Parts: sequence; C-alpha cells; structure tokens
Amino acid sequence: MLFEKRLDEIGAIARTIGWGAADILNTFADGATYLSVKQKKEGLVTAADLATNDYILQQLRIAFGSQEFGYLSEETYKEPESSSEKKPLPQSWVWIIDPLDGTQAFMRRSSQYAVHIALVYEGRPVVAVVVTPETEKLYYAQQGGGAFVENRAGERYHLQVSKRERLEDILLLSRRTHSGERLHELLQKLPCQNKQYRGSIGCKIAAIAEQKADAFILLSGKFAPKDWDLAAPELILTESGGKFTRTDGTPLLYNQGDANQWGCAIASNGKCHEQLCAEVTKILSKL
Repeated sequence: MLFEKRLDEIGAIARTIGWGAADILNTFADGATYLSVKQKKEGLVTAADLATNDYILQQLRIAFGSQEFGYLSEETYKEPESSSEKKPLPQSWVWIIDPLDGTQAFMRRSSQYAVHIALVYEGRPVVAVVVTPETEKLYYAQQGGGAFVENRAGERYHLQVSKRERLEDILLLSRRTHSGERLHELLQKLPCQNKQYRGSIGCKIAAIAEQKADAFILLSGKFAPKDWDLAAPELILTESGGKFTRTDGTPLLYNQGDANQWGCAIASNGKCHEQLCAEVTKILSKL
C-alpha cells in the first residue's frame, strides 16, 4: 500500500513536469525561440532537446533529490568505452528520460515526436509519462494502476488496446527512414497486410494504446534503441493491456549498465503477441 501511494504521488509530479516539458518544446516549434542544431554520433540534437532535458532533470532533482534516485538521460549519457565501464546506476529508483523522441520529426514540424519520462525500480518501469505536444495529449501509467490519456483541460480517459488477433488483420507500425535492410526484409515477409509509418516510438505506443494500431517491431542494426526510447512507452502499453517483450518472451530490463537494447523486441496489443513473436523468429532465422 505504501508503495502504491508513493507511486501515485510520484506520478502526479511526473505529469506536471511532462506538461512543462511540452510547453518548452512548443516555444521552439512556434518559432518563439531560436532552434540551433548539432550533429552527434547517433543523430541530431537541437537546442530544444537540451532545454527540455535541463528542465526535466532540474524539476525531478528538486522533487526527489539525487541520493535515493538516479538519473539516466539521452542528453547526459556517455557511452562507456569498454565493457568493464558499463555499470548500472547504483540506485534502485532511476529516472529514464528522453526529452525529445523524434528530433527529425520535430524539425520537420511533424506531429510525430514525444517526451518520455519513466521511473524504473530495480530495472523495470513503475511510472511512465509520454507527452505528444502537437496533439496536446499526455499518456501516463503506473505499475498495476492502468494507463490513461489526459488533455490540457484535465479530462482523462482509460486506455485499452484492440482485440485483433490474426496477423493478416492487424495494423503494423514501422518507420520510413533508418529502418535497416534486415528489418525491411522482415516486414516484407510477414503476413500482415496493413502497415503504416510513424516516427517516435512514443507515438507508436500511443497509437496502439488508443486502438489505432496493433503492433510494431524493433530490430537493432548499426545502432540499437536505448533505455530512454522504450522505458516509458513500455509501461503505457502494458498497462493498456498490451505486451512489449523480446521475441522469446523475456522482458526488457533497464539501467543495466549498457543503455543499448540490442536484438529484436516486439510491442503489440497482446492478442497477437505470441503468434507475431513466433513468425518473426522464424523469418529472422532465414535472413
């Protein structure tokens, strides 16, 4: 009971910070603030990424301090040079943050970008916030408490995934760019007839949670998705009734020292999950 009460309080703070982060991104999207852009190893980083990151970290640290809580953020994480340096943060409670998931979409003034804020406890997410500023929606979940979406007026709705089961009937999400040849071949060989392209992982999860889509597949290539790409979206999906696992059914773990999530993972409405995992495993074994 004390654990659940604490998550309620933590979730309320995280939602307030999520809306504040959306406000910062909106000032850049509206052209009110100059948007400088830099190239880094795995993509672009803008002044919007950095300003939003600084705001989220500052607010979380004011609220929770740095003794009991650790902080893992895309804009402050440094890739360890050797395997011996890949050590998890020592705290059991770790905030995992992506201030702008979908930077290129943001720069194109597309709606397909999001803010991710997740709290993990001993490697698994327990509180999650995903904000899509362009749609003025905030998705949130806590372990065992369900998933919801709210708007600026404070109206909130319970999220529940679709019930589509047959692979031939589901709508499978993918990304148009940087998907990699192996993933492209996999998608071509799947029996799923309906495919749609979306940007941010947070936006994909929102679509599945709102029954606008049913599944998507992550397959690492030269680069892998990171903890901050997946932690918050995963909890939104699972608390909506869906599943997000590796193809063998094992769960994703966070704050393990290496922020990369290598291999293949599948997010779905849960109804088609086992069948989709089996089909993907079979196809990948032949590619």
